[in-house]
Amino acid sequence: MTPTREAIERLARDCEITAYRSSGPGGQKKNKTASSIRARHVPSGIVRIATEHRSQTRNRRLALERIWRELARRAKKRKARLATRPSAGAVERRLDTKRRLAERKRERHSASRDE
Repeated sequence: MTPTREAIERLARDCEITAYRSSGPGGQKKNKTASSIRARHVPSGIVRIATEHRSQTRNRRLALERIWRELARRAKKRKARLATRPSAGAVERRLDTKRRLAERKRERHSASRDE
């Protein structure tokens, strides 16, 4: 889900936005312009950066969208786990398998004593 422009603007009021020069590949353009953005949501302490684009404006929007997504993820309530019981058939199959394995081990044990 993509946030609306109004949601991004409201979120920006709660954030400290810092432009900086990033490192890495990109050559002269990247090395001399402060187009990378670090956005910190003050109430929650979430920090997200965006360095993909040459445009500081696009990177700013991307960083704020990332904060918005993280806030939405944190706000989402987890589904309560419903306790379930295995069916009678599943229990019987499991016990049958255990019986067969135990029998096989007993046969191995008694065969080694006979030798």
